[in-house]
Amino acid sequence: MALCVLLIARARFTADLSAFLPVSPSAQQRVLIDQLRSGVASRTLLVGIIGGSAAERAQASRALAASLRADARFDQVHNGERGDWAAAGELLLRHRYQLSPAVGVQRFTVEGLRDAIDETLSLLGTPAGAAVKPLLERDPTGEVQRIAEALIPAQAPRLEDGVWVSRTEPRALLLLTLQAAGDDLDAQAAAIDAVRAAFAPQAARGLALQLSGAPLFAVDSRARIQHEVVVIAVTGLVVIGGLLLAAFASLRALAVALLPVASGVAAGIAAVALGFGTVHGITLGFGSTLIGEAVDYALYYLIQARDGGWRRWRDHAWPTVRLGLLTSVCGFAALVFSGFPGLAQLGVFSVAGLAAAALTTRWVLPVLVPAGATGAGRLQPLGRWTLRAVHLLGRARRPAWLLGGVAALLLAWPGQPPWRGDLASLSPVPAAAQRLDASLRADLGASDARTLVVASGADLQAALRGAEAAAARLDTLVEQGVIGGYEAPTRVLPSLATQQQRQAALPEAQALRESLAQAVRGTPLAQRSLEPFLAEVQAARALPPLTPEALAGTPLKAVVDALVIRRSDGGWTALLPLQPPARADAGIDAPRVQAALQGLPGEVAVLDIKQELDGLYARYLHEALIQALLGVVAVVALLGWQLRSLRRLWTACLPLALSVLITLGGFVALGVPLGILHLVGLLLVVAVGSNYALFFVQWPMAATGAAPDERQADTLASLLLANVTAVCGFGLIALSQIPALSAIGRVVAPGVLLALLLCSAFAPRR
Repeated sequence: MALCVLLIARARFTADLSAFLPVSPSAQQRVLIDQLRSGVASRTLLVGIIGGSAAERAQASRALAASLRADARFDQVHNGERGDWAAAGELLLRHRYQLSPAVGVQRFTVEGLRDAIDETLSLLGTPAGAAVKPLLERDPTGEVQRIAEALIPAQAPRLEDGVWVSRTEPRALLLLTLQAAGDDLDAQAAAIDAVRAAFAPQAARGLALQLSGAPLFAVDSRARIQHEVVVIAVTGLVVIGGLLLAAFASLRALAVALLPVASGVAAGIAAVALGFGTVHGITLGFGSTLIGEAVDYALYYLIQARDGGWRRWRDHAWPTVRLGLLTSVCGFAALVFSGFPGLAQLGVFSVAGLAAAALTTRWVLPVLVPAGATGAGRLQPLGRWTLRAVHLLGRARRPAWLLGGVAALLLAWPGQPPWRGDLASLSPVPAAAQRLDASLRADLGASDARTLVVASGADLQAALRGAEAAAARLDTLVEQGVIGGYEAPTRVLPSLATQQQRQAALPEAQALRESLAQAVRGTPLAQRSLEPFLAEVQAARALPPLTPEALAGTPLKAVVDALVIRRSDGGWTALLPLQPPARADAGIDAPRVQAALQGLPGEVAVLDIKQELDGLYARYLHEALIQALLGVVAVVALLGWQLRSLRRLWTACLPLALSVLITLGGFVALGVPLGILHLVGLLLVVAVGSNYALFFVQWPMAATGAAPDERQADTLASLLLANVTAVCGFGLIALSQIPALSAIGRVVAPGVLLALLLCSAFAPRR
């Protein structure tokens, strides 16, 4: 235990859902995982300011933005103020001939120059003319205008009083990018606290702050999980402790009964920390479930050792407890080999925790209380009452068969499959927080495209070249109306090869001067007024290439960071989010897009995020079902080897199978979709129920009407008390606000109660 405490003290705890993603993902899944762990989405905060007047909200937006721009914890702070784009505008102007897709040899012929100049002059009488006119003598071909148009998002926030505001409700908007990586929750928590502290003076004036985004979800989820675990553990100890104290009327017996629980939880956390390096919050919460099962071992000893002492318990009862432990280990060992770290953690925790609890019961409790529990409490009347109840339950076999048949029909009924949960069922983010996030994203026009084109390469330039090749095909699909548009990082950061090709297309000074003289004939422009244009074209021929480092300090860096990712294996990925066609209710035909991208060099693929997540969870669930079935086979094989009788094996397995079947049928009848954590709960039902089944099989009940057997009454009292504590423990977990924990509790609480009742009903009689 001292070693376990040392390991726990040095362990790192996490709460992000990436622990429930596969160890060996496909190329498409790797993109999602990298985004979760280190992508810009994992570092982006959405901010809303509500209350007060429009002028007060705008002033608060400017004050908050100014404060956060001076804080090194924030990489980007945007609120619509034009100052953000001043440096970016100069950069785009200077590098326009490396960035504009129109630049080519044809662009600088007489015909090309005339067409471009005429198009630029035609804009002077439009609302865009105010932006075009100041640059006319430097950029008569309109390259800056073309680049700016490509950068305008399909949906952008509305500007009012110089800052972003919502289109649907009185709210000012900001978009923040944190410096801290997505898996550095401590640093992200500090940045979120800094936002709240910077807004505190505005809050005093009656304004309110709204926050959302992946960093807030991760930080709040960690805090919520920690709080829930503590509340459940403390409440469980109080409730179960009260039950045990009423049963034994002895503080010493109560303290001894909790020793296996403490040792099991400590061993489980230490084993996970040692094997995985980090302990997921859901795994830690799962530890509180051991309160409901690990205490069973202590109860069996404390009550059953009262008759004959610890040696008699060792000889007669310990083999049954040991066999129950082995069946539980077989069931959970299947999860240990899962390809999903989160699921494997649950398996390791359960195996180590149950083993430690059982071994503490076997080797420590006989030293502390050799004769079992000394307090009288309510044990004797409880045992006699339970003995009578078991005799009565013998008449419930037919109703149990009937319920099992109805449950089987519900599970086999055509329609939606019962196992249809999704990854969202693992998320501890409340529904209200999800609605606020969706509202802020809609206001900001933040991209939530579900279909991406993914271009991968061994280095950054290979990924950018792949993105450029894909963009050329996507332009055709836009013209055909297959997609509404797309975003591409190469609009801001073309590959070096493309930049060099565009620079090579720029003509020498004399050739350009001659072509320009012919192109401006008949236009309001005089050639001598375009000398700045001639000079800047010549300067552009010698400009160094545009690199990611050159974008630092401008909003363009955020664009590149969002769409270009360095993968964990050292390679690079460029993302091109697709926009659906303008037609109402029109989606993106992903197979057609994929067909259009066939034959491109490099690794270019279409990623449908929802389809990929659904496939990921389906694989997750399929793998867990197979492992659970293997665990069940191992349990049955172990029982068969130990019992050495098909009849006794049938008697032991039948009530467990009916318990699982009726529990599942109840969830299907209520319309609850079953997911991976319900499956973990069913494994717990089998683990706990197998102990009940073994006691009834190996210690047959006396026939109805026979004289009461005091030893058997004590055994039944221990089973009932263990069951009540398990139901209470898992019932508390069922009330948790964390879906991952409540799903387990809602399965196990009714499941273990059914297991005891059905084991009693089908118990063999002497």
